Parts: sequence; C-alpha cells; structure tokens
Amino acid sequence: MVKIHILPIRFYQYNRTHRRKIMLARTILWVCVLTWLLGVTVLAQDKSQTTIKNVPVKETSPTSGKDMYKAYCAVCHGNDGKGGGPAAPAMKVPPTDLTLLAKNNGGKYPSLKVVSSINGETNLPAHGSRDMPVWGQLFWSMSHGHESEVQQRAVNLSRYIETLQAK
Repeated sequence: MVKIHILPIRFYQYNRTHRRKIMLARTILWVCVLTWLLGVTVLAQDKSQTTIKNVPVKETSPTSGKDMYKAYCAVCHGNDGKGGGPAAPAMKVPPTDLTLLAKNNGGKYPSLKVVSSINGETNLPAHGSRDMPVWGQLFWSMSHGHESEVQQRAVNLSRYIETLQAK
C-alpha cells in the first residue's frame, strides 16, 4: 500500500516564494560579482597603457657622456636625472634619482659604483635581474670588443651623471 502525502497548499506556496527569493538573491550576487570583475579589468587595462618598447640601440660617441645619457638613460631617469623619464610609469620600481647619488654617499660622488652599475657588475634591486639594461654588454658590442672604448663610455657617462648631482 502506497501512502500519498498531500502537502497543504500554503506550504507549497511558501516554498515556491522562498525559492524565488533565493534565485533573485543569487542573480543579484552574480551581477555584482561580474560588474566588479569588469571594473577590475578596466582598471588593469588603464594602468598597463604605458608600455616600454625595445628598440635597437643607437650608437653615440664614446667621448660624450651627455649624448650617451640622453640616448640611453634619460628615457627612465629623465633629462634632469631625477627619475621622471617617459618610461618611468611603466616600471615596477621607480628609477633612481641620480641627482642624489653624492648626497646619499656622504657628499662624495661614488664614481666606481656608478661605473660598475653601468657595466652591469653590481646587482641593483630596482633594475630587477641586472637589466638596466646592462650597458656594459651593449657598449662591448658597439665597440666591437675594444675594452678601452667600453671603459671610456662607462667613465664618460659616469662623469656626466656626476654633473647632475644636487648642490
């Protein structure tokens, strides 16, 4: 013998209304989550508008530290050396303010340290994995293996950066 349970109509209507409310709440929740995701995506795209393009290195005279600085350094460090170059906003770590090197070194310009940084001999956390880029390697290829020219470039570039020091 099979028993058939007949639920009162009120219980069935209550259960159906309750289910509709739950479905409506879920729908509203999903709309909110999707709206939030869309907003995050749009904000992420706005921040990534600044990109750094890799372009071939233009060879400059090894005797002009100023020309080398403008060609190789100013894009990140800015023409004034304060770290406000056009590529700076795209960097995870802001470029160093090169005008403060002497001040941060007890008033003495750290020329050996700067030459080492230019050549890629020191690890600079702000430049990630020694990708300043490492101008020493690029200078080496420009000079076709003439070590004296590589050193001349690094020293002259360092001397120009020394002229940017805050007084």
